[in-house]
Formats: sequence, C-alpha cells, structure tokens
Amino acid sequence: MSTLAHVFEAAGIATVSLCSIREQMESTAPPRGLWCDFPLGRPLGKPGDPEFQHRVLAAAFALLDATEPVMTEFDEAIADGGDEMLACPMPPRHDPDAHPAVDEANGLRAAYDRGVEMTEGRFAAGRTVDADDIPSAIEAFIRIAEGTAWKEAGIPGMPMRVSHDIRSYYETAALAMVDHAPAAWASTRWFLDETETGKVMLAARQAMQDQDAPQPMWFYLTPGDR
Repeated sequence: MSTLAHVFEAAGIATVSLCSIREQMESTAPPRGLWCDFPLGRPLGKPGDPEFQHRVLAAAFALLDATEPVMTEFDEAIADGGDEMLACPMPPRHDPDAHPAVDEANGLRAAYDRGVEMTEGRFAAGRTVDADDIPSAIEAFIRIAEGTAWKEAGIPGMPMRVSHDIRSYYETAALAMVDHAPAAWASTRWFLDETETGKVMLAARQAMQDQDAPQPMWFYLTPGDR
C-alpha cells in the first residue's frame, strides 16, 4: 500500500498510509505514514470502540496538512494478547459416523448464522466456499491429511482461499458464542489448537509440504507463524 501511495501522490492524489509494522513503513517510506502499534489485522486498534477508532482516523487525516514526507507514531500502543486463546464452547458430537471435524463444523452452523447476522456478514465465509459447502471443503483436507495427493483431493478452489473461508466460518461462529471482542489472534489460536478442523488443517499443511506442493499452496493454509 505504501508503494501505491507513491503512485497516487505522483498523480496528484494525497494519501495517508496506516502502517502496523514500523520497519516496513520505514523501508517503503510512504509520503505520509502513521505507524499504529496495533496487532496485525486491526488497523484502527480496538474493535467496537468508535471513539478510539475516530482518534486514529483524526491522527491520520491530520497528516494531510504536511507539505513534505512525514512519518509519525500514534500516541497509544496495543499489545497483541501474547498467547491468549479464546475460551469457546464446542458443540457435542451429533453424527458418530462423520469425521469429527465435519461433525464439528455442522454443529457450529447455527452459531455461524448468528455470527453473520451480528457482524452484518463482514466476517463470513464465501470468498471461495459458501457456508453450505464448508463441510465438504473440510473433507478435501481430511483426504490430504490421510495421504491423498493434494491435486486429487477435490479442494474446491485455491487451497489458501478455501482454508481462509473455513477459518472465517469458525471464527464467525466463535464471535456468536462469546460476549466480548477477543484479543487479536485469540480466535485463530482457538481454531488451530482447540478444534478438530484446526488439527486437520495443520495436518494437511504438513502433508502438502511433504508432497512437495508449491510453497504458496501449503504455506498459507495457516498463518505464517504456524
């Protein structure tokens, strides 16, 4: 985005870049950059806190008065929550004949629908795979984890995009089952470490790596630090 800012500025359009990684802001040197020391994925800081978010935006828009390149820091930092994990109840097993991950996903559907309504669809699945097709998408990754070649497993789209929809489905369901905005990445840690589908995605990621799949195909099935 900082590179695009240079392009827009050259065309006479004033820009402000909100940056979460200071080193990246310094290396790309946007014409006007505001470093916000917030967790990645939360450029305005605090979910559900419009007063705080408006403060961030006001600090950003104030940089439009600059006549020379400027980089500055927002006056408040937010820690990323460390290893905090979401505490979220899981549905009981319903279909003993289904794989635990598929049964789990089906059991979360009501919570997912509530989450979509609560967030007005902002965090819903559907970029590649709709909610109705999440269980069958999970089955494709189960096959990979169990030894099927990834190209023959029936993944319904680009693996990383399908994986993102699966995680969005789970995290949207989780939002409906807790009474607060979780710490950054707490719901992702919950998905990967506490759910059956999270275990499947980690296993499929390793299997694809072992199959010498192109790195982007397996690496982005989960966040890079996993």
